[in-house]
Amino acid sequence: MAAWYLPLKYFHLLTVTITALMFMLRFYWFQTHSPMLQRRWVRIVPHLNDTLLLLSGVLLVAITHFYPFTPQGNWLTEKLFGVIIYIALGFIALGRRPRAQKVRWFAFLVALIALVVIVKLATTKMPLLGFV
Repeated sequence: MAAWYLPLKYFHLLTVTITALMFMLRFYWFQTHSPMLQRRWVRIVPHLNDTLLLLSGVLLVAITHFYPFTPQGNWLTEKLFGVIIYIALGFIALGRRPRAQKVRWFAFLVALIALVVIVKLATTKMPLLGFV
C-alpha cells in the first residue's frame, strides 16, 4: 500500500467525525430554530467536508483495491448503500420541505443508525447482508 494510506485513512476518519457532528448539530439547531443555521459557514462547511470525505473515500478505494460490487468488496457495496440511505434520510431530517416533526425525528434517528452500520462495515470489513 502507498505510504500515504494511513494519513489518508485518518483524514477520512476525521471527515466522517465532522460529518456526524455537523449533522447532529444542524439537526439540534433546526429543532431549536437557532439563527446559527443562517450563518454562511454552516451552509458551506458541511458540503465542503462531505466533498473531502467522498474524495478521500475514492482515494482509499484506489489505494486498497477494495471495489464495490466485487466479492472482496461486499462490505464496501453495503457501505455505499448505507451512505446513500444516510444522505436521503439527512435530506428528510434537515430539508426545507415542510414535514411533520415525527417524520423528521424518525429520519434523524434512522440516519444515525445507518451511520453506525456504515462505521461497523468500515471497521470490520465484514458484510452484513452479503450482497454480490
